[in-house]
Amino acid sequence: MTNECVESLANAIVLQAVKDYRKVLQVLKQYPRYEKAIKAREEIEQFFKSDWFQTLSGLDGIPIMERLQKEV
Repeated sequence: MTNECVESLANAIVLQAVKDYRKVLQVLKQYPRYEKAIKAREEIEQFFKSDWFQTLSGLDGIPIMERLQKEV
């Protein structure tokens, strides 16, 4: 794999996490006790806080989560 391919894959993983987080926050806004969505939110938040996220993106995931929470 070339560096460009690796970078594209890393960007796709991060972008999917952002999309998934937006979606789960929207679901929880309507159904705050929906267990499946709560678990999904927790898993995505762990990803945003992880070293793996920082390795993939070079960013701190906490401000991204906060921005997405404000958006929804």
